[in-house]
Amino acid sequence: MTDKIRVLLTEEEVNARISEIASMINEDYAGRQVHLICILKGGVFFTCELAKRLTIPVSLDFMSVSSYGSGTKSSGVVKIIKDLDEPLEGKEVIIVEDIIDSGRTLAYLMEILKQRNPRSIELCTLLDKPERRVKKQVQVKYTCFTIPDEFVVGYGLDYDQKYRNLPYIGVVEQ
Repeated sequence: MTDKIRVLLTEEEVNARISEIASMINEDYAGRQVHLICILKGGVFFTCELAKRLTIPVSLDFMSVSSYGSGTKSSGVVKIIKDLDEPLEGKEVIIVEDIIDSGRTLAYLMEILKQRNPRSIELCTLLDKPERRVKKQVQVKYTCFTIPDEFVVGYGLDYDQKYRNLPYIGVVEQ
């Protein structure tokens, strides 16, 4: 590792908060099954840790979407790279994200998925940057941490495909 990374949230803080969010979901969906949709690639670490802590029945699917071209700025055009394997009709769906900032991609994704007739659809994120939110209609039901507008890595979040495997959330410092 050549970049300097400052710890923003420790592994212990992240694990404790995921357990708290899982308890909320277990309570909210008691007696029902939830269908988690993991948004790849970044969401996989959080989704797996969350699913391990759920005591209600869980099914799981994966989706990969992108609103970035070759640069680091959003192109505004959302492209589905990997679609779901299972239909959503009648399911209690929770979309699981690593981080939500502008909300552009999720606003588009929510509209697409609502057309597939799930019973309900909610958002769950490890990290939220509400000050960057452009799409105000994106409402997150389950948020582990609200963070400042800094570039973060770890727990699935990457910097040029590096640092996803860090067990904590860190800030890349210049």
